[in-house]
Amino acid sequence: MGCFGFLKTMMFIFNGIIFLAGAAILGVGIWVKVDSGSVLSFLQNIQGAPGELGQVLNVGYLLIAVGAVLLILGFLGCWGAIRESRCMLLLFFIIILLVFIAEVAGAIVLLVFKPVAENLIKQLGSEAVKSIRNDYGKNPDVTGLWNTTMTTLKCCGFNNYTDFTNSFFVNDTKSYPFQCCNRVPCVEFTAFNSTIPGCFPALKKLVDDNAVIIIAVALGIAALELAAMIVSMILYCKIGSKQD
Repeated sequence: MGCFGFLKTMMFIFNGIIFLAGAAILGVGIWVKVDSGSVLSFLQNIQGAPGELGQVLNVGYLLIAVGAVLLILGFLGCWGAIRESRCMLLLFFIIILLVFIAEVAGAIVLLVFKPVAENLIKQLGSEAVKSIRNDYGKNPDVTGLWNTTMTTLKCCGFNNYTDFTNSFFVNDTKSYPFQCCNRVPCVEFTAFNSTIPGCFPALKKLVDDNAVIIIAVALGIAALELAAMIVSMILYCKIGSKQD
């Protein structure tokens, strides 16, 4: 097997794994949204499974989106390499390149333009608080998303429990979400005396505590993306020279 054949095989195997992973994630996402009752029953029957596992029901749309993207990428790379399709390989290269550029741009904004990033986060925080006060307890998708976030990070609201003050949920139930308190019933006095942090401070602390791991994973992903782009472009050029 020559170098060209080796690259084709590696491209096929690598993207075949991505395709299968995307298909599995997409399938789970569709299953979660279409038949949430049986999914919840399945999760509850798993011995030793944490209660938070049931929150997967609230990320169905995210699973569908991620699965669809991986499915498309895997198909383009896999089929493009086997069929020696320059069009598919070029499209694969462009998608990976766009993702890579977006990641680099995001890193630059966070590192170089920190004040701009902080201002953007504050604006997002204001919108998040509005969403909590207007839609939490009323919109199932918003409620599910916040419940998943608060249960996973062990936090309350975007900034703290006051994000729920005068909200639809508090006015309707006369209580705060159970995640905001160390004990029930979760009323304003209990939430005030609890030590539960806001989700943004909790997320910031999580990132700070795991900065080395996050950087290592980010560099690993970037290296894989660069390798995928290089291999796809080499195949693209080799196939072009063969056709000429």
